[in-house]
Amino acid sequence: MTQKRSASRRSRAVYAISVAAELTGTAVQNLRVYERHGLVEPSRTHGGTRRYSEDDLERIRRVLELLARGLNLAGIALVLKLEDDNARLRRLTEERPAARQGAST
Repeated sequence: MTQKRSASRRSRAVYAISVAAELTGTAVQNLRVYERHGLVEPSRTHGGTRRYSEDDLERIRRVLELLARGLNLAGIALVLKLEDDNARLRRLTEERPAARQGAST
């Protein structure tokens, strides 16, 4: 229960773009570029204002790390997609044994 509550807290979009930029050490313009390239997808308020979550900030930090290693935005998009796919597959394989065990008991 605590892990689930913590996960929802991490995904809650609360930071304005200027705060997200400050917390990640990048410029507001860069965050807009990353969004245009699909590297991060902040939530939007009804008025269209971007709101970033802790998960978004973590992803931005990963983008900055990959940029520092010399990757361009297209390469970063590929890396992030592969990392997302890998995480999704890991979750599936972790859930499968639990589902099988529940079916056999």
